[in-house]
Amino acid sequence: MKLHKLERIQIIKSDIESVWKFFSRPENLNDITPPDMNFEILTKDLPDEIYPGLIIQYKVSPFGGIKFNWVTEIKHVIPKKLFVDEQIFGPYKFWHHLHFFEEIDKNTIKMTDRVYYKLPFLIFGELAHAFIIRKRLNEIFDYRFETINKIFNEM
Repeated sequence: MKLHKLERIQIIKSDIESVWKFFSRPENLNDITPPDMNFEILTKDLPDEIYPGLIIQYKVSPFGGIKFNWVTEIKHVIPKKLFVDEQIFGPYKFWHHLHFFEEIDKNTIKMTDRVYYKLPFLIFGELAHAFIIRKRLNEIFDYRFETINKIFNEM
């Protein structure tokens, strides 16, 4: 079973306060998720800002009409620097997503998304990765990139 890695780097033209406020608010994940995924946050009464130990439950359809329950935990938070979410239950055998924020200057932030993941179902999972999952994850992160660019860089 292979450990896969997906990494994206994006330059955001904004101050660290605004960027952190956006990304540390759980509801904003809806805004940067492709509409065709039918993403729905099931957890009620979410806080305004993430914290270590926060559990968030979602429903998501990354592959057509197949709905998955997805539960993540915010494992680590260093305000205005990084946070880590990990899947507790969901479609992956392992999912570890690091979000890094580096202040280049007062109005420029370098954001890095780094995801490590493993697939279930041994060789069948790897075949699905080769033909479907890798492409779909890239599409999802392409959408995120474009949407973040519209929110912050095209104002």
